[in-house]
Amino acid sequence: MSFSSIYDIAGSAMTAQSVRLNTVASNIANADVVSGSERDGYRAKRPVFSSVMVDMNDPNAGTRVRIDDVIESDEPLRRRYEPNHPEANKQGYVFHSTVNVVEEMADMMAASRSFETNVDVMSRARSMQQSILRLGQTS
Repeated sequence: MSFSSIYDIAGSAMTAQSVRLNTVASNIANADVVSGSERDGYRAKRPVFSSVMVDMNDPNAGTRVRIDDVIESDEPLRRRYEPNHPEANKQGYVFHSTVNVVEEMADMMAASRSFETNVDVMSRARSMQQSILRLGQTS
């Protein structure tokens, strides 16, 4: 596998984890959103990734991470009876977002670790590349 393939693979993974981190940040920012209708409520979002083979004819080419979509949770909003809330509907109910902050924090930590791992992969590949160049200079 070439160094450029390593950079491409790690770079695509870092891009995917950046999307994941941004999605988590958006979810956490909207965790306390309340709506007067289930249709208008905030639902947690999740990115969907897939791996894509770079070159089917070259088994050493590796795969890259592709961001397929960002989907909304199909979990129902939490309905609560709060007749004095300014967003309450005619029946006195408000609809709270589907965001679970604890799950989002765990997802954020996992995405951060994955991002850091890919930074480390790129750093080590660069270090190996520099070592190869130094070997070539001493010959």
